[in-house]
Amino acid sequence: MTRSIPSPTVSSLELGPLTFHLYALCIITGIAIAIWLGDKRFRVQAPEAKSVVSEVAITAVPAGIIGGRVYHVITSPDAYFGSGGNPVDALKIWEGGLGIWGAISLGAVGAWLRYRQLAKRMELPNFAHFLDALAPGILFAQAIGRFGNWFNVELFGKPLDAPWALEVPLQYRPSGYAAFETFHPTFLYEALWCAALAFALIKFGKHLAPGQVFSLYVMVYSIGRLAIESIRIDSANTIAGFRVNIWVSVLVALAGALTLRAQSRKGQ
Repeated sequence: MTRSIPSPTVSSLELGPLTFHLYALCIITGIAIAIWLGDKRFRVQAPEAKSVVSEVAITAVPAGIIGGRVYHVITSPDAYFGSGGNPVDALKIWEGGLGIWGAISLGAVGAWLRYRQLAKRMELPNFAHFLDALAPGILFAQAIGRFGNWFNVELFGKPLDAPWALEVPLQYRPSGYAAFETFHPTFLYEALWCAALAFALIKFGKHLAPGQVFSLYVMVYSIGRLAIESIRIDSANTIAGFRVNIWVSVLVALAGALTLRAQSRKGQ
């Protein structure tokens, strides 16, 4: 019996003249589940609001993808604009590279703009209720999306000798790690963290004030992401010796905590 998780040997499927990138399929599957679950949860708050989530998604999803890609390119510019980089590669989303902070930020803006338009012609709950309905589905989408990183054999962590370690072929190992064969499967850690948080929010979120489910998502996910970022070894820009995503995780977690506190006081 193998003592480690193997890396996939393919990252795409060829069907006639068509090529399906498994990373992209993971992202699309996650989005579909997020829309389905978000609609199911939102209809509890607004039973007559048929297709609102899917209509909002038409604006929010492209905005989120653009935001996620822009964030990734800005925080990892050398891969595209540095020595040996190719700016055109910044457009190749199927090769991986969507920053969740950019995706959520710009996606939320797109969702708010479309939601505001819909609210002018139908009676809808406050936008905070909408965000709460979406939060668990977004987490499941993130969990599924992380398996896209597995197919691309990317974003793994430090060397690890354990039954759950990830086998990484030599050509994918970063400089200085050629002698190591197995690494932390950070894609799996984050997928499990996201899924566990999603289930917790579904179970306990009904007892929270409007907006708090989404704030808890932002805060708790960021705390887990902070721990995961600390063991990743892929190339990344740093500030004061720490990866940019570590700083962002700290700031976003604090912002989530402060927002949660303000919402608690408002609900009293």
